[in-house]
Amino acid sequence: MSLLDLITGNVGNQVATEAENKFGISKSQMIALAAVAAPLIISYLRNKSQDANEAEALNNALDRDHDGSILNNPSSALEREQEGGSILDHIFGGQKATVENQLSQNTGISMDKIGPILAMLAPIIMGYIGKEKQANSVNAGGLGDLLGGILGGAQQQAQAEPANPLNDILGSVLGGQQSGGGLGDILGSVLGGGNQKQSGGLGDLLGGILGGK
Repeated sequence: MSLLDLITGNVGNQVATEAENKFGISKSQMIALAAVAAPLIISYLRNKSQDANEAEALNNALDRDHDGSILNNPSSALEREQEGGSILDHIFGGQKATVENQLSQNTGISMDKIGPILAMLAPIIMGYIGKEKQANSVNAGGLGDLLGGILGGAQQQAQAEPANPLNDILGSVLGGQQSGGGLGDILGSVLGGGNQKQSGGLGDLLGGILGGK
């Protein structure tokens, strides 16, 4: 299953329905948020995995807690919100509030909801990575390549199917991550700093499918 299939397929739709029921946001908002948040999370994990200790810690966490079984029961992500918050704290550290603020500005989801919704997404994304890790028999030393392959495959798929506006979003996000910099660079290139929604940028793409929300 590709990253795009995860976001737009059965799993993504189930999670979007749960979010719609709990938080009162539209399914299109939720899926658009996932199209931005999933590659951001995976990209930052890839950067962290360049450090051997971080790679070992991620490998252990995946083996211990994220075998992919959550993908068979996506609605259980609601029960794992606290765990998801801890995952995001570790991934983004002191920049977590910046990430939430930028995503809130670009998706129109209020700040009081963005954190809990991202926390709901985090175990799903980790479960997906864990399943891919098992399928490819990857250990700590190969996690960076695995994560890079997930992002590269998603970018190729997005470019091959340009008619879908979600693919435009995913392509925009992934294209912005080729700088290879830290989270600040990723956010700046992907989200335009949260303020400068340039023509053809992510803000315009999101506005196009969210009705200008």
